[in-house]
Amino acid sequence: MSKNQTYLIVGAGCFIALCAVAALVIGVMYVIPRLSPAAEAINVESNPRPNASGNSMGDPNAPIQMVEFGDFQCPFCERHHVETEPFLINEYIETGKVHFTYRSAGNWVSEFSGSGNTESQDAAQAAYCAADQNKFWEMHDALFLNNRDVENEGAFSPRNLIGIAESIDLDMAEFQNCFNSETYAARVAQDFDDALSFGVQGTPTFFLTYEVNGETQTMVIEGAQPFGAFQQVLDQIFAEIQ
Repeated sequence: MSKNQTYLIVGAGCFIALCAVAALVIGVMYVIPRLSPAAEAINVESNPRPNASGNSMGDPNAPIQMVEFGDFQCPFCERHHVETEPFLINEYIETGKVHFTYRSAGNWVSEFSGSGNTESQDAAQAAYCAADQNKFWEMHDALFLNNRDVENEGAFSPRNLIGIAESIDLDMAEFQNCFNSETYAARVAQDFDDALSFGVQGTPTFFLTYEVNGETQTMVIEGAQPFGAFQQVLDQIFAEIQ
């Protein structure tokens, strides 16, 4: 991703430097929650997404491309999903100004503690499996609703992920075949590798790319910023484009 310009807003987020010590403890406790009984999934009525396609929404030809690197276990990502995303959809995505893509950056526990697979990775794989049935965003919303805000303590155990998949009426045979075979493990790993290569330090982080006079420009927003912060950056971009 080229970046002739970078605009950085730093705010609340799940940042690696603050969480690395906790990750060592999480790694030791990793196996136990995967053996726990499944919790009853909370049903969610997913918000409609304009022009939803896989893990993206909006007009693919929109002048601004926005990519979120998130983590389904991150409470700050959930805050963005609940408090800011609906306004972005109404004001910028539904109106054809922004094309939005969600990617996973929830692998840092295994990356920095050597603990192996994490619930964040499992949740991301489950979301991509749901996308095969055109229900990525339904799974996205259900995962955040069923998140317990405590990483790797069973909220996204395989059993619970199956329960969450059932709650959004997926074809369970198809879903379980996809999930159990780790069909999207490489894709989730690529998401994280790309996040690192782009300099992501925590979740959520948003990359906004656009063109001015044929040159690609990039702005970055870090953390669970209020809608006004996004609005300020987006309006600045549109002023440049025009």
